[in-house]
Amino acid sequence: MWRLLTQFRVSRAIGVAAELGIPKFLARHPHTLAQLAADTGAHEPSLLRLLHLLVAVGVLSEDESGRFALTDLGDELREENLGPLARFFVSHHEWAAWGRLDHSIKTGGRAFDLVYGMRTWEFYSEHPAEAAVFDAAMQALTRPVAEGVATSYDFGTIETVVDVGGGDGTMLIGVLRHHPTVRGILFDRPHVIERARARLEEAGLAERVELVAGSFFEEVPAGAGAYHMKSILHDWEDHEAVAILKRCREAATADGARLLVVERLLSERIGPDDLDSLLSDLNMLALPGGRERTEAEFGGLFEQAGFELRRTIPIGPLFHILEATPI
Repeated sequence: MWRLLTQFRVSRAIGVAAELGIPKFLARHPHTLAQLAADTGAHEPSLLRLLHLLVAVGVLSEDESGRFALTDLGDELREENLGPLARFFVSHHEWAAWGRLDHSIKTGGRAFDLVYGMRTWEFYSEHPAEAAVFDAAMQALTRPVAEGVATSYDFGTIETVVDVGGGDGTMLIGVLRHHPTVRGILFDRPHVIERARARLEEAGLAERVELVAGSFFEEVPAGAGAYHMKSILHDWEDHEAVAILKRCREAATADGARLLVVERLLSERIGPDDLDSLLSDLNMLALPGGRERTEAEFGGLFEQAGFELRRTIPIGPLFHILEATPI
């Protein structure tokens, strides 16, 4: 119980290490305390106390000469792995919202709104530095999922995929790289679309992707062979999720059109394997105001919007593709 109660201290310490760039410096070669203090600009005696904690939890190792190195576990904190997620999970706005989780549990309201007076999406539109941290975290989380979707689902008969709420384009880039005949439409809010443009150009895919700005509560680009969304529905309560799905159903006018929803799935009988999804469920409650769902619950949302759930395809330990077709 003591470990459970104090785990937040470990999380914060790991996040500070990521913010200081310690994984980046140690990825090159082992460092002494003095070298790390010089590279990070940290107070040397205080940095040593942080490093010793990271050694104790298995993120770093220390040899007999006092040089620190990344362990296999610590390697996950490199920038190309989970480093961006480490910075996001310990960001001030994330912690501030979780600090008022009691409000969400007592009232069902969003703790984030209580603290900041606005929804998360408004906050990111007004705070570009925090939005950049969020984007980098979602990119790190989405990259392996995009690979799983691209290799687990047959896009061979699909000419155009609309990525609904596609963010910076990470998911669409993964699909298009594996399926050179597919074209994409990235659909998101105007300021998000602009953040995606450079990524698509860098990936050499700008000519295969049309950028369309709008709101998925109002209208979604029509006539595509597939409508794809990752981690969108869990941001919203049921009535809002159904509204999004209805806009997709109105747009799915092409023969053989399908809906591909990529989300976590809660088990019908909760067990230890659900811990990550249950923590995400509380995060959805406290910040954007949504929820994680079971397969049956998704099926119910689809039916209300005019879709039928056909099958689910696992793509790793956390995510599934839920394939649905118009009724």
